[in-house]
Amino acid sequence: MNLGDPLTKPHTAVERGDWQVALDLLDALGPEASTAAGLELRAQAAYGNGDFEASVGAWEQMHSLFVRQGDHVEAARAAAMIALYLMMDTGLMAPVRGWLRRAERLLDGHGETPARALMALVGTYERFMCGDMEAARLHATRAIELGERLDVRPAVVIGRVAFARTEIYAGHVQRGLDLLDEVGTLLMSGQVDPLTTGMMYCELICAAQGLGRFDLAREWTEVMEHWRHGTAFGGINGRCRVHRAELLRISGPCDLAEEEALGACDELRPWMRREFGWPLVELGTIRLRKGDLAGAEEAFVAAHGHAWSPHPGLALVRLAQGDVAAASALIADAIARPLDVPSKERPPFGDLRLAPLLDAQAEIAAAAGDVDTARRAAEALRSIADTYDSLGLDAAASLASARAALVGGDLEGAIAGAGSAVCSWADMGAPFETAVARVVLGDAHHRCGRADQARMEWQAARVAFEGFGAAGWRERVERLLADAPAASPPAPAPVPAAVRSAGADPSIATFRCDGDTRAICFRDRTVLVRDLKGLRYLARLLAEPGREFHVLDLVAVENGTLVVDRGGDRSELDGEGGAGLAMIDEQAREAYRRRLAEVDEDIDDAARMNDVGRLELAQRDRDYLVAELSRAVGLGGRHRAVGGTAERARTSVTRSLRYALRRLAEHHPTLAHHLGQAVRTGTYCCYTPDPLAPVVWEVSVTA
Repeated sequence: MNLGDPLTKPHTAVERGDWQVALDLLDALGPEASTAAGLELRAQAAYGNGDFEASVGAWEQMHSLFVRQGDHVEAARAAAMIALYLMMDTGLMAPVRGWLRRAERLLDGHGETPARALMALVGTYERFMCGDMEAARLHATRAIELGERLDVRPAVVIGRVAFARTEIYAGHVQRGLDLLDEVGTLLMSGQVDPLTTGMMYCELICAAQGLGRFDLAREWTEVMEHWRHGTAFGGINGRCRVHRAELLRISGPCDLAEEEALGACDELRPWMRREFGWPLVELGTIRLRKGDLAGAEEAFVAAHGHAWSPHPGLALVRLAQGDVAAASALIADAIARPLDVPSKERPPFGDLRLAPLLDAQAEIAAAAGDVDTARRAAEALRSIADTYDSLGLDAAASLASARAALVGGDLEGAIAGAGSAVCSWADMGAPFETAVARVVLGDAHHRCGRADQARMEWQAARVAFEGFGAAGWRERVERLLADAPAASPPAPAPVPAAVRSAGADPSIATFRCDGDTRAICFRDRTVLVRDLKGLRYLARLLAEPGREFHVLDLVAVENGTLVVDRGGDRSELDGEGGAGLAMIDEQAREAYRRRLAEVDEDIDDAARMNDVGRLELAQRDRDYLVAELSRAVGLGGRHRAVGGTAERARTSVTRSLRYALRRLAEHHPTLAHHLGQAVRTGTYCCYTPDPLAPVVWEVSVTA
């Protein structure tokens, strides 16, 4: 591109990753921005700037321009790029197929062109995400061949990754992993463009996660995290954060995992459509481990709203709530009728998709005392673990077998299975899973009359749960320890000074504000810290220990907009009383309508071809798009709005409180630890100190 070309500056800005600068320069150009080259730059800049629909819209304009000019080869390339972007971020395969058909028609009689390599790579993942592994392998082979011959490197790289994943699902696990390692080495060399690199790093991690190979997932997540800073763009950063959350969900602590998952949801909201269920399920799983059942259910239900399976998470929420019958019914239905959702992130079909469901069914059946179901689930999971060589799957199968043995009265078998699971999970650096296995192992020892061994396992589990941040599980283990005294009287242990008897005088602490400074005294140590929003939220909680504050009330008090004596009615705060923000803007609405027309075209084509499977998939895409449009349009065609919703307030309050606690930890670690244990966040926030170490706070809530 020569210096006199008016597109030189926006092109340079795109190469630097200055997306908004590039868009501003294009806006200022006038007619030059509407050329094919200008539209392609706009598509790239809009994607990098977080405007997915504007990016696809620019590609669509470019396609129309080439069609009008009679340049069918370039029009086909634009159609293939539209299909690629829709495949990457929407999870809606009917529009993808529609654009591939357009590209095919345009190239009729034109021989081999780079567009055909792009079409082959998109076709590879369209078939992969719909569960047609044989067709995916054929497309992948063609993508690699055309990509190498026509010098289209993304087709080669993406084709190789897809081929490797089909090898894994065919049971050739090591062969597939070896192929993925080869691709990973190529990605690390810097010879592949950033968009392809980011997407394929994500694929490597997802393949490892689906296998239960958390060691490999951890390695590739760390590589991706190092790579993304200053390089990743578009939705890749958000995907990186989901993988970080997955890693922290395994290693802990829960608070950091939840923070990453919330951040991922914020970043991916503009990008994903149906696949937005993926980060929501991760958020729900983390909250479930944390013991925040209301927050977990909220996330799982939201994922279900995006036509993404909320199980096994939602079934396990019901179990934790004590509704064993509902949990059993939900998990049985999820196994009998697994949701067919096109997915790159999770195994789209087959046994690997069932593995986490069977793991949960074994746990639920054991709680219900259902020996037959527990055994069937354990046997099915063991069969999967034997097919797909994976330490994680093997550990899950061992624990499922232990649960079945325990409920069936085979105590020695339960001890052997749970003990094997403890060792395997510990080797993988998974403290939560290790602790859960220890709970089962302790149960088996207890029923054998080995009280000392049971207490030893439960105590180890309690320490692990506390460090991990799994409050619900920690409380469960504490009840087990309280209800099962040691076989012999334990030696008296020294009582720490900080732990007082329930009848002792509580310690006095102060939390005062003087201008923009907080003076905080706790356990005879006073610190001065700059006042923060999170500290003001904290002051409200400390002033009334045990009281649950709705996050909307905390935000309203902070903003000075709380209406007094509302009688529990929060409709105004929930967004009904204000204009709010449009759920989707006009551009997005029009894009949804275009996608809907493309889906209808795919439905008609599938009906003509008598392709029942594709017809069902396309109809599900149509149902999803209609539901999304219905959510965004109210009575009389008015656009629905959201503003100040509980989820936004929850996110804001949680982040502010966590930031405040991190700052406090720099000045007063003991206080930060105390508050970290005693403050519960979620839709309702509360300060509940340990009754054995009571604290009375003297608080000035405002300056």
